[in-house]
Amino acid sequence: MSGTRVLLDKELLESWRTYRLPVVAGLFLFVGLVSPLLAKFLPEIITAAAGDQLPPIPIPTPVAASAVDQLWKNLAQFGAFAAIVLAMGAVATERDRGTAAFILSKAVPRGAFLAAKVLVIGLVLAIGVVLAAGVGWIYTAILFEPMPVAGWLAMAVFAWLGLATWAALTFLGSTVTGSVAAAAGLGFVALIVLSIVGAIPNVGRFTPGGLAEPAVALASGAPVDVAGIVTPVVSTIVLIGLALGAATWSFRRQEL
Repeated sequence: MSGTRVLLDKELLESWRTYRLPVVAGLFLFVGLVSPLLAKFLPEIITAAAGDQLPPIPIPTPVAASAVDQLWKNLAQFGAFAAIVLAMGAVATERDRGTAAFILSKAVPRGAFLAAKVLVIGLVLAIGVVLAAGVGWIYTAILFEPMPVAGWLAMAVFAWLGLATWAALTFLGSTVTGSVAAAAGLGFVALIVLSIVGAIPNVGRFTPGGLAEPAVALASGAPVDVAGIVTPVVSTIVLIGLALGAATWSFRRQEL
């Protein structure tokens, strides 16, 4: 697509200069480091906090699967926040500053303008997830035992898909509303609503939350049903595609 390469370079440079890439990388690196440590020492922390005045609290002995579960939970929570923050001003800020109209006046296709932003947001999230998964695997191997590398790679892909969903929905809000606050609100509302829907039996597997079970199982080396993988993956990809498609359709019809 014409102009996409130039816009990609612009978005990457801006992501670095505004510290979005370093901050997100640092956040995910922290998540990957802390998650296995929490899984390992949380029982001791709880026991110490309870003291002698409270009855003993039965806490299961932590295992490697505990680190996997903790990492996934932290990625889902902190990663969702990062995805929403990355996407909420992607289009709205440039429209507000007038830079979007200036760039598009240079015969740059609107599709290329959006594609560059989407690709860089996805890249930043991918870098963060890879850092978290890599550091998490190393510390899990040190504190517990080495886990299947292929399973952790699959978990990283699933985690990225889940975070890409929140980024895509927030990006849609940023494109349609032209407001950073409204885009952030849409992203958080979508996160809450889909999380609630994800808790409904036989329905949750069609939401991004349905990625959790197969991701944790694969990373832990447990057997997973193929249908349990395909259904949430396909549903999540479709949701991302619909959100980005709606954003593109809306942006092409807007007056800037």
